[in-house]
Amino acid sequence: MNTLKWWQKAVFYQIYPRSFADGNSDGIGDFPGMSARLDYLRELGVDAVWLSPHYPSPYLDCGYDISDYTGVGPEYGTLEDFKHFLEEAHHRDIRVVLDLVLNHTSHLHPWFIESSSNLDNPKRDWYVWKDGKDGGPPNNWTSIFSGSAWELDPKTGQYYYHAFLKEQPDLNWHNPEVKQAMWEAVRFWLDMGVDGFRLDAIATIYEHHDLPDHTLPLTPAELLNIKLNRSQYEQLMRFQTHQPGLHDLMQELRGLVDEYPGDRVLVGEDDNVAYHGTGDDELHLVFNFPLMETERLTPEHIRANQAIRLADLPPGAWPCNTLGNHDTSRVWSRYGDGEHDAALARLHLALMLTLKGTPFLYNGEEIGMSDLILDNVSQLRDTAATFRYQVFTERLGMPPEEAFNKVAASTRDRCRTPFQWNNDPNSGFSPPGVETWLPVNPNYATGVNAATQQDDPDSLLNFYREMLRLRRNTPALVGGEYLALNPHSEDYFAFLRHEAGTDKTCLVVLNFSDQEQAVIFELEVNQARLLFSNEDRQEQTLALDGLNLKPFEIVVAELVEG
Repeated sequence: MNTLKWWQKAVFYQIYPRSFADGNSDGIGDFPGMSARLDYLRELGVDAVWLSPHYPSPYLDCGYDISDYTGVGPEYGTLEDFKHFLEEAHHRDIRVVLDLVLNHTSHLHPWFIESSSNLDNPKRDWYVWKDGKDGGPPNNWTSIFSGSAWELDPKTGQYYYHAFLKEQPDLNWHNPEVKQAMWEAVRFWLDMGVDGFRLDAIATIYEHHDLPDHTLPLTPAELLNIKLNRSQYEQLMRFQTHQPGLHDLMQELRGLVDEYPGDRVLVGEDDNVAYHGTGDDELHLVFNFPLMETERLTPEHIRANQAIRLADLPPGAWPCNTLGNHDTSRVWSRYGDGEHDAALARLHLALMLTLKGTPFLYNGEEIGMSDLILDNVSQLRDTAATFRYQVFTERLGMPPEEAFNKVAASTRDRCRTPFQWNNDPNSGFSPPGVETWLPVNPNYATGVNAATQQDDPDSLLNFYREMLRLRRNTPALVGGEYLALNPHSEDYFAFLRHEAGTDKTCLVVLNFSDQEQAVIFELEVNQARLLFSNEDRQEQTLALDGLNLKPFEIVVAELVEG
């Protein structure tokens, strides 16, 4: 374990800055608020935080439309506020990783304002400009947020490309000046002491240079009205994602980061293990998104995922697991069954902290925050959601109520609501009477808040703290190799974690059923010393030739030789 890098041993915690803690009482989270809550994170037991974008932005895509890569959005404070947050986090042995958006800028970024000013501007080639074809766009490519991926600029008569919103023009990474400018921004933050970057939407950085038309499986209107599966999406975007040049670019960025001391880390918002390169020359971590792409986590699904994922990793590459983030339904809501939600939330955390790889948690999971049920269109802040609502009502003629219900069921606003600190009005996120940027989930008043759970030994918050301590104090759970057991069990998931070079092997058994399970393991040893159970087990030595599990029980034990 001592040979592992800090990011291999760490538990990461994603902070959505706009919704974590409001330090100046304006209804929006900020760096003073985050700094004031660092002791909470230290007590929770996380090792690193990943911040969603904090840069200046018109906020048309929730901050992923950046207008200044080396600044701090005024709603979040000042650069000095950020430096103070970074210093205080490091003082508590908490690393800080920033979001880095390489593919596009805001349309209000000075680079794009210059680029769009005239055809001869020196920054014209910093973005992807093309002439139209047959009186329309250069081709039939669609944006990830639906609609055409091309926007006509009346002033110059050309179209610019945008993989996302039209207010997010794509940078031209074939231009070395663009690369130099972006690398300067990367160095700006590394020089300040940040510990790495989570790279947003890296698959979209390059486009097919011939701009061939897609053969669309559906009409644009139909595409808006369904949820594409993975194969349909990849077919639709095949000329706009994962193009040649990406691996060379990631290698160059890795080389830049490796110039800095302290093992700075690069995390890719992509599940393609190819972005590990050879295992040590591209990204350090790549998310295992296939694990979470299911409506229900089952032992069969998890075993299959781990078998494929771990086998596909290049030699030396390190896995990375998560079940939630700012773009998906919250774990409590997504994988709960409406009856055993609290038990399942504990089970899913235990899964994250015992699988091989670096776990990423999302703020609020530790107190059981759930998706917000929106009441009306005025509450929507997610631009993708408001765009879909507009299309449903204006282009497809859908009744407003039906359109809203459809949008509300999938908007990313559901999982981005203010953190629930206590049971005061506004949940302690903002003072009473302040209008928060998104509504606070009303369940803050019924125990879903940090203060209520703080001193309750049976709370989800204290379960998180206990499980994080268990992982930190059990080297086999951090660096041990993974071996699945009893591969045909439908109701429970069992596996070993063996620490190489030692005689330490942990057994993990997770009962995903609301029924008791009688489990038999055929191992060379038939006893294990109990390290953890969420049930009140009296015995400290477990018999592995006849282990009885309670409903939703979590067992972590150390195999005993002899």
